Amino acid sequence: MAIEESPPSTSPIRRDSTNVGEVVDLVKDYARQETLGPLRGAGRWLAFGTLGAILLAAGTSILVLGILRYFQTEHAHTFAGKWVSLVPYVIALAISLTVIGVAASRIGKSSLHKE
Repeated sequence: MAIEESPPSTSPIRRDSTNVGEVVDLVKDYARQETLGPLRGAGRWLAFGTLGAILLAAGTSILVLGILRYFQTEHAHTFAGKWVSLVPYVIALAISLTVIGVAASRIGKSSLHKE
């Protein structure tokens, strides 16, 4: 009597191991898609945000310093009193707070995910 052997590729054990391998590959691909993609987007988002904040701070500082020096040099006779000499600093502070308020009001993106 001859024993018939089935081909190895059709055995249930081999099919299950390929299914498990496919599932593991699918899980790995899904994890990469859901973690690395958003992290790359977050890095770009943080880089542009940081660069924008630095440039905004530098520009605002130069602008406020220029306005302060303008009032101190061109209108020195107007602000010549003991306490009145603080007015240019108050004006510079008010301009700084206004720029900070406008910048804070423009913050609108609450999430990194594109919708």
